[in-house]
Amino acid sequence: MNFAYPWWLAVGVVVVALGVGYLLAQRRTRRHTLRFANLELLERVAPRRPGRWRHVPTALVLTGLVLLTVALAGPTADAKEPRNRATVMLAIDVSLSMQATDVAPNRLAAAQEAAGQFVDDLTPGVNLGIVSFAGIATVLVTPTTDRGAAKQAIQGLTLDERTATGEAIVSCLQTIDLFSKTIAGPTEAGEPAAPPARIVLMTDGKRTVGRTEQDAAQRAADAKVPVSVIAFGTDRGSIVVNNEQVEVPLDTAAMQQIAQISGGDFHTAATSQELKSVYAQLGEQIGYEVKQRDVSRPWMIAGTALVILGAAAALGMSARIP
Repeated sequence: MNFAYPWWLAVGVVVVALGVGYLLAQRRTRRHTLRFANLELLERVAPRRPGRWRHVPTALVLTGLVLLTVALAGPTADAKEPRNRATVMLAIDVSLSMQATDVAPNRLAAAQEAAGQFVDDLTPGVNLGIVSFAGIATVLVTPTTDRGAAKQAIQGLTLDERTATGEAIVSCLQTIDLFSKTIAGPTEAGEPAAPPARIVLMTDGKRTVGRTEQDAAQRAADAKVPVSVIAFGTDRGSIVVNNEQVEVPLDTAAMQQIAQISGGDFHTAATSQELKSVYAQLGEQIGYEVKQRDVSRPWMIAGTALVILGAAAALGMSARIP
C-alpha cells in the first residue's frame, strides 16, 4: 500500500502523545489518591471503584484517531482495470513447418486451439486483429471487438510455403497505424491520441523470405509497439517434403532478438498446454492495466465508527466524553 499524502502520517505522533499523556495522567491520579486518601475509609465510601474497563473508551478513541490519520494520508492500492481502447494484433505462423507432429496432433492444430482460447479470454474492450503469414503476410481480420470474426479466421488457417516473419510484423504495424488514426480522439494539444498497441507473434521456425526480423523489430520499437514472441514447438520437430524428412527446429535466437529490440517479451511453449498458459499470461498482461486506486474510505469509516463508539462508551460508563 502506498500513500498519496504521506506527510499526514506525522499526525500519528500527536495521537501517540495523547496516549502517553493519558497513561501519565492515570499514574498521577493513582499517586495522589494513595498519598492523600485513607484506604480503609476509601473502601467503605467507594467499595466499587472503576476497573480496567474504564480505559476502553479512551483506547477506542485513540485507535479511531490512528485510523483517521491513515485515511488523511490517502492510502492507495494496486487495482486491475480492463483496457477498453487497446489494440492487439495476433500474428500466426502458417508455414509448412507448422504441420510437424512434435506437438500433438500437430503444431497448427494446437496453435489454433490455444489461439481460440486466447480470443475467448481477452478483455471484451480490446480490439483484436488477426494476421497469418507464410511466404507473405495476410491481414485476415482488422482490429475489432467482434470475437466471432477472429475465431473464424483462426479456424480457417491453412498452410503455405516459406516464412516471412519480418513482413508479418510490418503488416501488423501498418494495420495498427491505420486503425489508430481511425479511432483516436484528440488530445489537449490537438494531436491524435493513439491507443496502446501490442503485437503477439506466434511462430515455430526461421525466417526464409522478406525483410529481416531485426529490421521489423526496430520499426516496432520506433512505433512504440512491443512484440510478444511465442516460440512454439520443439527442436525435434520434422516434416516430410518430397518424400524426405526435413528437420524444423526453433530459431529462438532470432525470436529473442525481436522481443528485445521491440521492447516486448519472449516465451517458449513446447506443448499445447504450455501454449495455452502463455496465451493466458499475455491475455492478463494485455487486457488489464494496474492503476493506483484510493482506498481511504474504509479507513475513514472504521476510524469514525471507533471514535463514535468510544465516545458513547465513555458517556455510558462515566457520564462524560473523554
